[in-house]
Amino acid sequence: MPLYAAYGSNMHPEQMLQRAPHSPVAGTGWLNGWRLTFGGADIGWEGALATLVEDPDSKVFVVLYDMTREDEENLDRWEGSELGFHKKIRCRVHRLSSDTDSTDPVLAWLYVVDAWEGGIPSARYLGVMAEAAEIAGAPEAYVRDLRTRPSSNVGPGTQL
Repeated sequence: MPLYAAYGSNMHPEQMLQRAPHSPVAGTGWLNGWRLTFGGADIGWEGALATLVEDPDSKVFVVLYDMTREDEENLDRWEGSELGFHKKIRCRVHRLSSDTDSTDPVLAWLYVVDAWEGGIPSARYLGVMAEAAEIAGAPEAYVRDLRTRPSSNVGPGTQL
């Protein structure tokens, strides 16, 4: 099965149970040479969306899923791929081995926002991402970085 690498709110197991119920977690890992950022504030419901940009000095924590074709199609709809909000790319993920601290590179696909970098995510969205990273076993410093990023209180139904 193809591997999907989630780095945003799709790291959260409850969310993925709704969006891709037949695709189990296949481990965690690091996407080296990429930086977590936010973009597409004009297309998100409540602010900027998580995305990635290449950065040789950075790495991003990911949760890997063994993705069925049916769940991939469902996830594409959730992510707005057919609307052009996200694009799929393939990257090498250094999967964390369950029995050692070493990494095992694997090829996985992921979504990136098809918009300019910039914008502020909502506090709720960052909270979901931080909780998901914590559940998945991300290092404490990584979770803390998510929790302390600048955010807005903009949410669905909020009037500006």
